[in-house]
Amino acid sequence: MIGGMQNPDEPQAQDDTGPRRAIYLLPNLFTTAAMFAGFFAIIAAMGGRFSSAAIAIIIAGVLDGLDGRIARMTNTQSDFGKEYDSMSDLVSFGLAPALVMYQWALEGMASYGWLWSKVGWLAAFFYAVCAAMRLARFNTQAGVVDRRYFVGLASPAAAGLLATFVWVGHDFGFEGSDLVIPALLFTVLAGALMVSRVNYYSFKDLNLGQRVSFPMLILVPLVFILIALNPPKVLFLMGFSYVASGPAIELWRIYRRRRSAGAA
Repeated sequence: MIGGMQNPDEPQAQDDTGPRRAIYLLPNLFTTAAMFAGFFAIIAAMGGRFSSAAIAIIIAGVLDGLDGRIARMTNTQSDFGKEYDSMSDLVSFGLAPALVMYQWALEGMASYGWLWSKVGWLAAFFYAVCAAMRLARFNTQAGVVDRRYFVGLASPAAAGLLATFVWVGHDFGFEGSDLVIPALLFTVLAGALMVSRVNYYSFKDLNLGQRVSFPMLILVPLVFILIALNPPKVLFLMGFSYVASGPAIELWRIYRRRRSAGAA
C-alpha cells in the first residue's frame, strides 16, 4: 500500500461476505437432459415422428421433477441452477409443446383459408408466451405463495396435456388435420390456465419418507401396471384429470361460498 493506494501487484483480498455463486454439476445434468429432450421433441416433430416427440416431452417432465429434488437432497441449490432450470422449462414446456402441436395439427388450419392459418400459429404462440409468463410469475412469487398449491397450471402439466393429446390421437390413427378444432381448444385452454389464478395441488408437501399403509403401497405398482397396459391413453386421462381438477375445485368453492352467503 503506497500513499493510501493499493499496489496493483499485491494479491487482492477475497470478499467472503457476499452470497456464494456456485455451479453444481449433478442437478444441472438433469436440467440439461430435460432441455435436450425438449429440443429433441421439436426435431422429431419436424420429421413427422409425433409419438417420439410426445414421449420426449413427457421424459423432459420427469427429468424436470428430478433436478430440483436432487438439488435439495444433495444441498446443491444455486441461483445459477434456478435460472438455468427456468430457461430449460421454457424450451421443454413452452416452445416444444407449441411447435409439436403446430406441426401435428394447427398447421393444417391453413386448408380453411388464410385467416385460419394465422389462427393456427397464433394459438401456438399464445401457448408459448403464456408458458413464459407462467415461469416468470412463478420465479417472482417463490417463497410468497402457499407451496402446497401452484397459482395457475404448472408448465410441465400443460406440456404433458398437449403431448399426451398428440400421442393418443396418433395412437388411435388420427391425422392432426382430423383433430384441428380439439387441438386448437386444448392449446388455448392450456395456455390460459397457466396464467390464470386457478390453484392446483403441487404435491410438494408429500413426504416420501413417511410410513404408509399396505393398501396404499399396493397402489404404486397398480399405477405402473395401468400405464404399461396403454401408456398414451392412461397418461392422457391422468393429465386431463389433473388439469380439470383446478377449475372443478374452484367452481366447488364458489358454489359453497354462495351457498353459505345465501344461508346467512
